[in-house]
Amino acid sequence: MIEPAGYCIEDLNEGMEASFSKTLTDADIVLFSGVSGDTNPVHLDAVYAAGTRFGGRIVHGMLTASLISAVLGTKLPGPGAIYLSQNLRFRAAVKPGDTVTARVRVATLDRARNRVTLACTCHVGETLAVDGDAQVMVPSREQKGAAS
Repeated sequence: MIEPAGYCIEDLNEGMEASFSKTLTDADIVLFSGVSGDTNPVHLDAVYAAGTRFGGRIVHGMLTASLISAVLGTKLPGPGAIYLSQNLRFRAAVKPGDTVTARVRVATLDRARNRVTLACTCHVGETLAVDGDAQVMVPSREQKGAAS
């Protein structure tokens, strides 16, 4: 088995970026609803949702924001990073079938504590749907070597 590589704290620099895009489908919404227990009809019931300010169904905000986790866990910093906190602001609704691009950028580094703060966004085209910041713990080369 090939060990997945992630960045070590020594390899990160402010300004580094990575992204992940996914089209959020009806199946994603139904599955997320089942896993999370969030069965709000604005996500699942077209008739109900048509009467809301959105005029139709919308994707769960946390499903949209979960794409940030995909970037953090697989790309930047990647495997080995541990989520410590996440602040989110929901700016615009995401509709079923929209393609969301989650992007993270290294904002600050605390190498002494192995902590990284990342600016996070989710866009649908040019529209900002979610923004915020996350803090993760990233192993050092020494710590990664000890885990092997």
